[in-house]
Amino acid sequence: MKKRVSPVLIVILLIILVALAGGLSLVIGRYLPGKERVDGSQYFHLESDEETALILDQELLEGKGKFIDGKIYIDESTVSRYINSRFYWDAQNQEMLYTLPDEVLELKPDSTSYTAGGEKMEEENPMIVQSGDNFLVSLDFLTKYTDMECQVFENPNRVVINTREGKVQMVDASRSYKVREKGGIKSPILTEGEEGDHLRFLEAMENWTKVATSDGYVGYVRNKDIGEVREESVDYSSEAPEYTSIQKDYKINLSWHLMMNEAGNQELKSKIKGCTGLNTISPTWFTFADANGTLNSLASKEYVDQAHAAGLEVWGLIENINTDVNTLEVLSVRENREKIISQLMEAVKQTGMDGINVDFESITEDSAPHFVQFVRELSVAMRSAQKVLSVDLPVPQPYNEFYNWKELGIMTDYVIIMGYDEHYAGSEEAGSVASLPYVEEGIKGTVAQVPKEKVINAVPFYTRLWTQPFGSSNLSSETMTMDEASEYVKANDMEVYWDGSVGQNVAEKEDNTALYQIWLEDEESIEAKMELIQSYDLAGVASWQLGYQRNTVWEIIDQYLNE
Repeated sequence: MKKRVSPVLIVILLIILVALAGGLSLVIGRYLPGKERVDGSQYFHLESDEETALILDQELLEGKGKFIDGKIYIDESTVSRYINSRFYWDAQNQEMLYTLPDEVLELKPDSTSYTAGGEKMEEENPMIVQSGDNFLVSLDFLTKYTDMECQVFENPNRVVINTREGKVQMVDASRSYKVREKGGIKSPILTEGEEGDHLRFLEAMENWTKVATSDGYVGYVRNKDIGEVREESVDYSSEAPEYTSIQKDYKINLSWHLMMNEAGNQELKSKIKGCTGLNTISPTWFTFADANGTLNSLASKEYVDQAHAAGLEVWGLIENINTDVNTLEVLSVRENREKIISQLMEAVKQTGMDGINVDFESITEDSAPHFVQFVRELSVAMRSAQKVLSVDLPVPQPYNEFYNWKELGIMTDYVIIMGYDEHYAGSEEAGSVASLPYVEEGIKGTVAQVPKEKVINAVPFYTRLWTQPFGSSNLSSETMTMDEASEYVKANDMEVYWDGSVGQNVAEKEDNTALYQIWLEDEESIEAKMELIQSYDLAGVASWQLGYQRNTVWEIIDQYLNE
């Protein structure tokens, strides 16, 4: 007689089997790669078929391209900010300007023609189009005048642009692979590829590597799916003409000659007496007279003739020191820029000076594009006249990146770093005008963007006496020449010690009311700075200002420039 199996037991067994199956499914699921895929249009933030994503140097830009009559166009603000700042929108005249070495191209919206080299040029499609309130640049025309690699992809629409040249790190796929959104097999899939694909290496993790694909995706692949990291050289040079520069076959030793009126032109002989090795002088000759581009000029042929007779080149300086005139208001108007350039070139012709030095300070982010465009346009005239063009720029800092050192380095013959005013009138704490770390920071930041053969570092011939009253936050300072500082130290019996961290002698004294401090600029501090200039093999040195120095520093400067 067969035993009957209890229904309860059967139910229990079924529950156990289901639980085991579920547990097994969870285990298997945990280790199986995820199959979810990211929607391409969502990944590239596309909202319509008219849009195309822009991926620049592995970064997805916020701005989008737009299809117009089957061609891709990009908003001029995106072009100038991220891709090629040389495309400059002239809002007043409603045209795009593009500066070549010897002329400025004028590109009118919705036109297919423009003049270059005196000849009428024709494009298949408009170079610039208007879309609503925006103006857009043709990708085809942009490619023609930009050093870049550009590829267009569909489904989803995207343009992949590479501009960074030099050495890049790459990895090759050793088998078929999937690029995932994050480092993990459960992360959604962005795209996939085959053995032999070349991927841009971005970052290594324990089991995954962050890569960029050639068609614009940035994500993670398994380490076992790729080979070793390798270096590759890339060069995206276009056929655009070269922006030539004048490079002297000697190190520049320049000093600025502060001039308040025409009588200053009569001081040249006394100013340069004892200045061994000085080979270039830059008189402060030109300032804005009004907001329409009219200049006040102190330029003097007699001064230039005397300087030449003494073996000096003359680079006349133009500055925006007139606080009654708004720099943005002046430079944002093309007619004003042309008027300024015309006056400068006439002064060059009349006096026989050898160059122009542009010293526009306190440039704001709003005025920076117009400042850079002014230098571009001036460079065309100076290149034609075969005269030296130099520009004075502050030490590169995160807050002043808009100065565009790289572009100004291309357009000018020399970039002069104003390696001082680390601490200035109005600073909240006392300190050096130009400590050695600050000077080196300026040199490093500049040569990272401008060839060292074009970089001149400026040193101060002045310092500051700092007075900190006890029990008060009213810190004050006054400017002193080298001799004035030395005399003050001696007269007040100040304690002097060498501070190697700043590369200077520091003088201190306190009385019943305040602490007095001077970070001295002297023979030792200048030598420390010249050692830096020599070690980075820069194009030379500049100094502010002529007459503030002790003449014993000239021999030190000359020694380091000519070793």
